[in-house]
Amino acid sequence: MTNLLVLRSSATGAQSVSNGLIDELLSQWRAREPGVRVVNRDLDREPLPYVTQANLAGIGRVAPETQATAETRALSDLLIGEAEAADVLVIGAPMYNFGLPSTLKSWFDYALRAGRTFNYTAAGPEGLLRNKRAIVVSVRAGLYSEGAGVANDHQEPHLRTLLSFVGIDDVEFVRVEKLAYGDEARAEALAAARAQLPEVIRPSFAAAA
Repeated sequence: MTNLLVLRSSATGAQSVSNGLIDELLSQWRAREPGVRVVNRDLDREPLPYVTQANLAGIGRVAPETQATAETRALSDLLIGEAEAADVLVIGAPMYNFGLPSTLKSWFDYALRAGRTFNYTAAGPEGLLRNKRAIVVSVRAGLYSEGAGVANDHQEPHLRTLLSFVGIDDVEFVRVEKLAYGDEARAEALAAARAQLPEVIRPSFAAAA
């Protein structure tokens, strides 16, 4: 059976395009694979504490141990455990000011930990979250996948780098762009994204084999 880890990061609640598409994706996935297991993390409703000097050692950095360190390390262990157990990460990633929501960046701050999700080797960094893939629902008000906007896209390249660093190179983007370009452009973008959803559903039966 397939294990999904769903990371939501939109700050727009019930109006969220990324959350709506994730809900549609999960509904279709459950219809195709009734036994799919889903762990949901809404990083907007339950944001993670920022990493600061007080808790830096908890994510594996060289820093003084503090009262906050143990709690941070326990939270990092929990989040990493969820990622390790997942076959697929489903990530809702709206673009905020040309980059990732700070809530989603915080998840990566906890999940990218030397010795757990990556190692440094003589040949360079080695990702440890192998044999996984990611589906990213990427939502943008403008056009950044082509033309002049490409230079300002610090969202999707950043996500690819973060995921690849821990060993996840199989990344599929369900992209919704030009949402602020008028009703017709918005409708076309949403229709194209919805048409793509069935294409990214690939159940994994390795655990049952």
